[in-house]
Amino acid sequence: MGFKEGFLWGGATAANQYEGGWKEGGRGAANTDVMTKGSKDKTRGITYIMPDGTEHLMEGVAVKEMPEGATFQVLEGQEYPAHRAVDFYHHYKEDIALFAELGFKTYRMSISWSRIFPTGLEEKPNEEGLRFYDAVFAELHKYGIEPMVTLHHFEVPLELTNRWGAWADRRTVDCFIRYCGVVYERYKNQVKYWLTFNEINNIYFGFLSSGMTADDTQTVMQAAHHQFIASALAVKLGHQINPEFKIGCMLAASRCTVYPETCNPQDVQNAWEQANRQYFFADVQCRGYYPAYQLKYFERNGIWIRMETGDEKILREGTVDFLSLSYYRSMITSSEKKKGSDPLLLGVINPYLRATDWGIAIDPLGFRITLHNLFDRYQLPLMVVENGIGAADTVEADGSIHDDYRIEFFREHIRAMRDAVELDGVDVMGYTTWAPIDIVSAGTGEMKKRYGFVYVDMDDSGNGTLKRSKKDSFAWYQKVIAANGAEL
Repeated sequence: MGFKEGFLWGGATAANQYEGGWKEGGRGAANTDVMTKGSKDKTRGITYIMPDGTEHLMEGVAVKEMPEGATFQVLEGQEYPAHRAVDFYHHYKEDIALFAELGFKTYRMSISWSRIFPTGLEEKPNEEGLRFYDAVFAELHKYGIEPMVTLHHFEVPLELTNRWGAWADRRTVDCFIRYCGVVYERYKNQVKYWLTFNEINNIYFGFLSSGMTADDTQTVMQAAHHQFIASALAVKLGHQINPEFKIGCMLAASRCTVYPETCNPQDVQNAWEQANRQYFFADVQCRGYYPAYQLKYFERNGIWIRMETGDEKILREGTVDFLSLSYYRSMITSSEKKKGSDPLLLGVINPYLRATDWGIAIDPLGFRITLHNLFDRYQLPLMVVENGIGAADTVEADGSIHDDYRIEFFREHIRAMRDAVELDGVDVMGYTTWAPIDIVSAGTGEMKKRYGFVYVDMDDSGNGTLKRSKKDSFAWYQKVIAANGAEL
């Protein structure tokens, strides 16, 4: 009973929210580097420049209409949280030592694509960028921590966006596979676990998730096809380079956990359809083909996916070894439009659930339901690579941080995961919290919304010493890992 021996406990981060060092070591600019700081009440913006030199800030993380001749650029006088983030680039030894103290078995991280290929177009990689990750992996292995690497975590070389709209263009596939081949070869003896695309179903967020400059459904679905092909080719290439590689996809599973508001059959149908718009992304990567329900959806909505000769074969031959997922909340949908929809516009508010200060529903049982549904659907091992709570922490006069709310959140969710394993027979490989250390929020660009067991002294404006200190939850999670989840 309980979690199996060798269960992969750990934590997860993303380079664009954690790494910093944006112009160091030959790194080029990425889409996330032109995104400004937002807040709980204000979305992030995107900066660009016109041919006449005029500078502009576009509000929101989706590009509606891009003026002809405009290019995305970093501008003076704007705040860009990704540039320094919390500076893992210079603190990696200190941070990995803290992860080791927690008892991590694995650390899920991402490689910054533009640190390896600054524009995405180079024929040869940036050696200094490769050496940085050599050092990171060596430090992890020093403590017996297994790296789990995401190849594409919402980060695209900015030049590919400015040239042709990133993933909206098939040429990005070739650039991505060139990058994958280089890092696979370089780290084939240092990294065993790989993920292709982070939360691939969040491609709907456009520029934030994929560096895209269009958000109409036709373009988004064509870009999704390009990512499916890139993922399948990356799986095939990885297995050729090292047959021992375990390569997975990654799904934002919260979007699949959709409850009907009532037993009105229309509510039930709406929930099924809403969930399937998300399951579809895993269906293609896990099963190797487009499901019939999605093809019918394309047909009804006049969407035509342009495929090249051999694409169907590529998808069939490039299915993943396991399915990884993020889970933060469940959603509820109604047959009627109602006031009081939640802040992320993911349905109406569920009156049976508590919510975080950022309005995110807290649903541990939904986590168990999600794990059961995914395993039943795909019969593949599951790897939970993101689960966590964003909260505003208070530093006491003596420097202590009492975050019982975080401990309670993780206790309830780990217990639900254990029930999925013990009671439902779900095969769960491991669990990495989001995030083990405070990092910049992807959605808002702020620091106030903290996730970590380790506090980083930095405020929303980037002020602070960057000193790392342990919260109460640090000792709690340390004991959980030591007991392999038996003691919560």
